[in-house]
Amino acid sequence: MDAADLAREYYRAIDEADYDALATVLAPGFVHDRPDRTIEGRDAFVRFMREERPDPDTTHVLDAVFSGEGADGEDGTSGEGVAVRGRLLREDGEEWFRFVDVFAVEDGALAGLTTYAR
Repeated sequence: MDAADLAREYYRAIDEADYDALATVLAPGFVHDRPDRTIEGRDAFVRFMREERPDPDTTHVLDAVFSGEGADGEDGTSGEGVAVRGRLLREDGEEWFRFVDVFAVEDGALAGLTTYAR
């Protein structure tokens, strides 16, 4: 899977509660930085999605997916990444919020995610 496919599979797995598939696209050291918390480690993240999510009955609508390679680290390291602009909808179809997710990809897996929401 390329970076864009990994991101799309991430959202599909979350929306369909396919936590085994979610785990397969995440690196063991996956870190999610979001406005309300940071979750460190693939197992902790999958557990959060399975057991602690504020509202599991939501759907991600992806409005745009951007992928590429370039210098992304303060130390000048480069890597593959993908950014997704989208909306999170509640079960009734109402928009809960809009987001931009920026994923770091390493060795064919999602290694990190920073979420920006409004």
